Amino acid sequence: MTSFTLDRDERLRRPGGIRSTWLGDMKVSFVPDGAIQGRPRSWLPDTTKEFWAAHPQYLDASGHLVASIGGLLVENGDRALLIDAGWGPVSLPAEPGSPNGAVRGGALLDSLAELGRRPEEIEAVAFTHLHIDHLGWAWHPSPGRDQPAFTQAAYLVAEPEWAHRDLPAQGVTEEEAAALTPRVRTVTDGQEIFPGVRVQYAGGHTAGHTQYVITGGGTRLIAFGDALHSPIQADHPEWSCLYDHDPVRSAEHRRHLVAELEEPDTIGFGVHFADAVFGQVRRDGAGPAWRPLDA
Repeated sequence: MTSFTLDRDERLRRPGGIRSTWLGDMKVSFVPDGAIQGRPRSWLPDTTKEFWAAHPQYLDASGHLVASIGGLLVENGDRALLIDAGWGPVSLPAEPGSPNGAVRGGALLDSLAELGRRPEEIEAVAFTHLHIDHLGWAWHPSPGRDQPAFTQAAYLVAEPEWAHRDLPAQGVTEEEAAALTPRVRTVTDGQEIFPGVRVQYAGGHTAGHTQYVITGGGTRLIAFGDALHSPIQADHPEWSCLYDHDPVRSAEHRRHLVAELEEPDTIGFGVHFADAVFGQVRRDGAGPAWRPLDA
């Protein structure tokens, strides 16, 4: 086994750290907030015990998938957009019978500071969907204050996602909805919300799940939210996650997405992809399809 393979495998089972890449003059950075453990056969119900025994590189020492939590910072000159806002301050132990293991969050504001950005410099927070691990700091009061951190930001939510926010599958509580509502601005499929950033509806995970296509310097980056939860789904797009609202629709979208990620000059951003959040898909028989960037 080569040192490259060892490093790649280690990245697949540890929480993500700050990572950045450039699209021409535009900088995109993963902003870590924490991590959640997933029981592999619970998260991906179509998998088997034998499969995971043959692919231990995706599991941590306790046998869990490791899903990073955080956001994607998009910087264009002095302007800054954040896609998703982590979970916020949380520390939950693993509970028997739950599909999840331990959960920890709360580092996003410190990660932003390390990247040289203050929350008030974020002009908008764009959400892929309305699950708590993507809303966090957009509704939770920042430390020592009585309001969320992003004081100058509009909250951008796809029209169908906001229209269906009361569905149980969306998971938005009354408290969260009340905090978000005054700042929400709905967006539509194909709309440019920031220089080089467009909305692309990608339903299946939730009623209005959305990905964001970022273009610069001749390269396209697809921030695909929870269309995929684990890099292994690039090899098996037919495997839907326990948390997918519509597993059939989710799998159909995933097949199209993986094909798009195979196209030249295309990068993917998987917020839950452990420490391999930026990558490309190469189904060439030379190994796993998801190839992390070295950035």
